[in-house]
Amino acid sequence: MSALARYFKAKGSEVCGYDRTETALTRTLCAEGISVHYTDDVDVIPFAYKTEKDDVLVIYTPAIPASHSELQWFRSQKYQMMKRSEVLGMISKNKDTIAVAGTHGKTSVSTMIAHLLTATGEGCDAFLGGISKNYKSNLLLDENSRLVVVEADEYDRSFLQLHPHIAVVTSMDADHLDIYGTYEEMKKSFAQFASQISDGGSLIIKYGLTLPVPDGVHIFTYSIDDSDADFYAENIRFDGAFYLIDLQTPLEKIPDIYIGMPGLVNVENSVAAMAAALLTGGNPKIINGMASFEGIHRRFDYRIRTDDIVYIDDYAHHPEELRYTFESLRKLYPGRHITGIFQPHLYTRTRDFAKEFAKSLNMLDALILLDIYPAREEPIEGVTSKIIFDKVTIKDKCQCTKNDVLNILKNRNIDILLTLGAGDIDTLVEPIENFLKNDIKIIKNDNNNVN
Repeated sequence: MSALARYFKAKGSEVCGYDRTETALTRTLCAEGISVHYTDDVDVIPFAYKTEKDDVLVIYTPAIPASHSELQWFRSQKYQMMKRSEVLGMISKNKDTIAVAGTHGKTSVSTMIAHLLTATGEGCDAFLGGISKNYKSNLLLDENSRLVVVEADEYDRSFLQLHPHIAVVTSMDADHLDIYGTYEEMKKSFAQFASQISDGGSLIIKYGLTLPVPDGVHIFTYSIDDSDADFYAENIRFDGAFYLIDLQTPLEKIPDIYIGMPGLVNVENSVAAMAAALLTGGNPKIINGMASFEGIHRRFDYRIRTDDIVYIDDYAHHPEELRYTFESLRKLYPGRHITGIFQPHLYTRTRDFAKEFAKSLNMLDALILLDIYPAREEPIEGVTSKIIFDKVTIKDKCQCTKNDVLNILKNRNIDILLTLGAGDIDTLVEPIENFLKNDIKIIKNDNNNVN
């Protein structure tokens, strides 16, 4: 939604909007001239939007509940209204679209693709699900490019508004069962997404997954290191912080590619991104842009990194995402003590995957579990974070509210710390970072040990 707000602002429109809570992102939007309010109240809608109805487009996301009074008012007044996904489909309709779908990994892969195209001069528009650290934004615009990179969201079947030339599918784990009902129905939706790839286009899919595509569409597989895939990494080397690989493609091996984001999961993500970038038909040197990729806000996001303490913030909110994050950490920091602060996202997801969440969280040494962030949902009787907590078997575990986190950290010796979740746990990041730097006397130095 914020990328769309920025897009229409860049095109000369006046833009305002509602969000549930104030965040660093909404403050940035306000600084860019986009008005944001946090109270669901028709009276705070700016006067011009009420008097110039014919010039107003109302864009909404399924995250807004049907009971939202402003949403109801706009509907009752017969405003032109479109879902976020419909607007994204409209904007991308006349471009060569690269759409990245998957229950996890899509933000990282789409941002990598956008960076590869931008940093090496090919150019693209991009609508991303996270804030690129390279560009300090989730929107990239290039009027001279035929390409647009979009994150294709499977929630509410939103990605079915897209008709890509290149589609990437990173994963198809069970999720959003509140929408789909069953995993089989969710997979059918992915199949329909793949069926919308344009003639002569390509599907790039993680090795081991399968989707049918129309005649005339090319299928390529990717993997971190499986030689049966079309694109995969060879000779993976670790320099203590990042990875260096050789990329095997269907045509050639490209040696010595530096991956500018930590974690083996991002080696795999980079293989998918480089495959997509190469299939746009650009200069093969396009993949050299991986070395300058700085990462994404809230995706394996180092906040502190010294010899003594590491603090990482991550958006992971699905059991498989948590597992990938913890596996990457164990390989990066063998033998270190890992404490995770996790905020479950949605009552339905907690209910449907409590056992799987507990299994992933058991990979930690210590767990601080927060209350569920409800987002668009009303409470479900009997569903709290305790149903995860009771299934976690590690001894060092506790439940608390967001307000209690700093007090709990004061009584712990922190080695490696993670904040995890898709809700408002991000409002804890700066306070935790400041606490670790000031109260534990971690001092920034000139060699950038602290990020």
